[in-house]
Order: sequence, then C-alpha cells, then structure tokens
Amino acid sequence: MSAPEPDGRRPSTSEREFDIVVYGATGFVGKLTAEYLARTASGARIALAGRSHDKLIAVRESLGDAARSWPLITADASQPSTLNAMAAQARVVVTTVGPYAKYGLPLVAACAAAGTDYADLTGESLFIRDSIDQYHKQAADTGARIVHSCGFDSVPSDLTVFALYRRAQRDDAGELTDTNLVVRSFKGGVSGGTAASMIEVMRAASSDAEARRVMNDPYTLTPDRAAEPELGGQPDLRWRRGGEIAPELDGYWVAPFVMAAVNTRIVRRSNALLDYAYGRRLEYGEQMSMGKSMLAPVASAVAAAGNAATMALGSRYFDRVPGKLIERVLPKPGTGPSEKVRESGHYTVETYATTATGARYRAVMAQKGDPGYKATAVLLGESALALAFDRDKLSDLRGVLTPAAAMGDVLLTRLPAAGVTLETTRLPG
Repeated sequence: MSAPEPDGRRPSTSEREFDIVVYGATGFVGKLTAEYLARTASGARIALAGRSHDKLIAVRESLGDAARSWPLITADASQPSTLNAMAAQARVVVTTVGPYAKYGLPLVAACAAAGTDYADLTGESLFIRDSIDQYHKQAADTGARIVHSCGFDSVPSDLTVFALYRRAQRDDAGELTDTNLVVRSFKGGVSGGTAASMIEVMRAASSDAEARRVMNDPYTLTPDRAAEPELGGQPDLRWRRGGEIAPELDGYWVAPFVMAAVNTRIVRRSNALLDYAYGRRLEYGEQMSMGKSMLAPVASAVAAAGNAATMALGSRYFDRVPGKLIERVLPKPGTGPSEKVRESGHYTVETYATTATGARYRAVMAQKGDPGYKATAVLLGESALALAFDRDKLSDLRGVLTPAAAMGDVLLTRLPAAGVTLETTRLPG
C-alpha cells in the first residue's frame, strides 16, 4: 500500500512515479505489449517489470530509443512485498503473467490495496470469480479498477455488445434481447499463456465439483446471482443454421466458439455492472461460422459435440491421459509464432442483436494481426492507455470490472484510432 503523506492522506494516483507498469514484460505477449507502448505512448512514464533483471534489460534494449530510459522493476508473484511496492508506484499495472489462477491473485490484492488500476488478459472464469469474491469490495473502497480480460478474450465480445447497446439507445429502439456474436474469420494460433490458462482451468475443474458448477453457470461472474433472469439457459453450446441468428447468415452453419464459456460470462457481468442497461431479457451466445459447404453441417455438429465433451468430460478427467496429451501438444508459456506469422493473422467478428421493439442491428469488429499475440497486445496496450490517460472519461464504477463496464465509451473511441475496425449498422426489420 502507498505510504501515507505527513498529513495522513494516501498519495493520489496522479502523484505516482509511473503511468503504466508492464508486469511480465519478458514474456512473449508482455514484450509485444511493451513494443506497442514504445511505438504509441510518447511521453508516458512507463516501467518494465518481471522476475529477472537481466531479461528486463534485454527486453528494454530491444525496444529502441523510445524505451531507453524506462525504469526496470524486479517483482515476483511469490514475493507479495515486491508486488505491493510495484503497485504503489503506478497509476496502472498491466499484467501478462499467467496462468492467473497460479500467479494472479497476489497482484490483484496489491492493486486493490493501493488503489491502483489493473488490466490483464485472463480467460479464466474461476480466477475472475475468486478476484471478485476476495477483492471487489476493497478495490471499490480504494478507487481501484481491476479490469480482467482485456485482450482478444474478451474485448471483441464485450465491446461489440456495448456498441450495439449504445446504438440502440441512440435510436431509442429498446433494450437488447437475442444477441449473438459470430466469428466470421480467424487466422492465428493459441498463445502459450492462453494454453496454460486453459490447462489450469480444466485441472481445477477435474478435481473440484464446485469448480465445475461455477464454470457451467452462465451467470457465474454476476454481482448478484439471485438478480439474474432465468431464461431457460443461455446458448453457449448450440450448433445451428446461421439463418436462425440473422437472415444475413442464411446458408451458413455455425458452431459454438471455443472461448464462449468465458466471453459470455464477461458480457453478462458487464450488463449487470451497468445496472442491466442492455436489458433484463438479454440472451447472449457466441458461435463461429463453419461455412456453406455440404460438409458444414457435419463440421458444425462435430465442433459443438467437441466443445460439449470438453466441458463435460475434460473438466472431470483432465488429470488422466487426455490432460497429459494436451499439455504435450499445446504451446508452452512464453513461446509464440514468428513475426511473419503474427503479421499475417487477423479476425473478424459480427454481433447481431434484436431489440425489444423488433429493431435489428449488427456490429462488426475486425483487426489485423494474430488474435492471441499482435492483436491482443494492441487491445491490452490501449486498455492501459485508457486507464492511465482517459480517467475523466471512464465510468464511475470501481472494483472488479469488465472492459465495457470500466471503459466502454473510451475504447469505442480509442480502438478505431489504433487500427481496429468497429462499426454498427441498423439492419432491415
């Protein structure tokens, strides 16, 4: 916690030594995030943090003249005092150090105690639930914004729904009801950090029935479970024809998106944190397009069955042979693809919504760069910049938040300027 001033008050975050600290800067995505900030954050007071001072020196030297004077901070999740000291120096800490279930909570604790804003890349619903239960109130009391899931998981999901809400609000078209994200194109790999997080979640669920229950609850991240509407289940694992979502998708088949079980919970938490501004009858699901070919229905059904089996069986028996095989195949933390592969990646998502008045809308968000690496570094970097420099434009909410609830309007402005396409369209009724 920040040391008090002689008059007994705690230093405001504007008086901190650093605007942004990048914790995990020696990791693959951490370094990419630092590279992005070095290119775009001229004049910002930035420090690099991690366990190894020598590796931090090497990263700083690789970033060029813009980062030559950036200070280095040695900090380790196994030594909470180092995290406390780091948080006390910063207005914002961004962290790429996962799996978050293993390494994340001590830093959340440090930022919540110091009143320091925080952003991460987690896709671990169990970790987020623990963060809420243990630190939401403290963070709200100290004025900290603890913002989870600020990368490809789950900014496209969270922000497209927020953009549709704003568009419908502007048109006085009523609350959102049936809302679905469809991944229309995707080229990229699974990052080592994401893979490690997935493994950690499955391992926890395989040995804990309560963890499985939490994972399977569509409202598991809600502030108040009893306040949520019972809509007969949410569409997390459906496979169906695209035309059931929107006429614009006639002829396509869709299957559940692999990250739907996390992203959908983030969107529902955003709605609840915003006092159900999207609507109390919001039904939200995520799918990926499987195309129009004769094999598309089969591919869609297989993908849906695979996702369901992963949730139902993988979470129960992960520590047996399947889990060991998966760990061998998936990339290791700190590893990633070549620059050529990262540059060739891309994604496009389309989110369709119908409102209570029957109006239909579509939000399209697209970005160049491997979603799990280059694109994610941009999203995290812009989230950090928003928290550090757009504080007067952020929402008044504090505590454990989501990207949309904390900084939805700011990101709607920032991301297009950073090369992220985001457009909303009113569709024919």
